Amino acid sequence: MDLVHEALTGNRYPGRGVLWARTLGGALCGAYFLTGRSAASKARVLRGGDGEVIVAPTGESAHDPLRHYVAARELGGWLVFGNGEQVAVVSDLLQEGRTPTEAMAGLEYEPDPPIFTPRITVVADLGVGQDAWFGAARRSTGGRTSANVLTLAVRDLGPGDAVLMTTYRSDGHQVATGEPFLEARTGAADPAELLEEVWGALTPEFRVAMAVFEPGRLSDAAIRHEATARV
Repeated sequence: MDLVHEALTGNRYPGRGVLWARTLGGALCGAYFLTGRSAASKARVLRGGDGEVIVAPTGESAHDPLRHYVAARELGGWLVFGNGEQVAVVSDLLQEGRTPTEAMAGLEYEPDPPIFTPRITVVADLGVGQDAWFGAARRSTGGRTSANVLTLAVRDLGPGDAVLMTTYRSDGHQVATGEPFLEARTGAADPAELLEEVWGALTPEFRVAMAVFEPGRLSDAAIRHEATARV
């Protein structure tokens, strides 16, 4: 089984990624990270507050729904995080009483040909069990335009266990859709070390921002930006 660090260093441009892990010290953690190639994709920051972490533009850039969105929200017993506006939609559906699988059933991939970026989402139960569900909407590799929607229930992570999902697998030039999900191991003892482990594995040329948070404590999310970002 790959280490989280190895999985990411072997993927120079992973796009956006979600991670659910239990540190060696026993803390459950979610993580969300952004990488970018274009100037517009790099001109973004993560901002926390009021039970949310949002992806916002730097400077006076106009709102772009594919680049600027609520990336994490904690509300009504659920933590939801992912790579687009579906995070807010899934959160709202959970408040209406939908199950995680039902809330993610309507996911669609992004309308950004020719890549058709997958929409990836994690839902975590803030109750005693703290189970998590991953959802991904991916374009078919055949001729169909309807999305293939994957949901994966993740339970009982042991210390050092991690599940990773990225939008892309890329050498930085050619971009392909990432694997549906990857089980890995983390050597991080605590959330701070998890942030350092993942951030250090992202290619500096492409990395933009990252947040690590414990379920139930999103307001305390640790956020890191590339040094050139204007926060």
